[in-house]
Amino acid sequence: MINGVNSVNQVNNVQNLRKTESTAKVSRDVDSISVSAEAKEMAEVYYMEKVANETPDVRADRVAEVKEKLKDPNYLNNVVLNSAADKFLSAIGL
Repeated sequence: MINGVNSVNQVNNVQNLRKTESTAKVSRDVDSISVSAEAKEMAEVYYMEKVANETPDVRADRVAEVKEKLKDPNYLNNVVLNSAADKFLSAIGL
């Protein structure tokens, strides 16, 4: 036996009223964002890493320049060899 079928309509009316009230409270402010200093720094690091990965490791112009210098027998002297050795040892941390 079902009693009070009309009470279902009363529940629907209350639900519809609450939906209307909650949507009426929506404000129409302008959207905005703020980016933290940390996020800006991370973006800069990401960009620098991307550029570094796209840059070739070998500079063909410098290689050609050194090859030309090595063709001259007077270029290889003690000063040049000592300088190159010092730079090499410095580069590997010795």
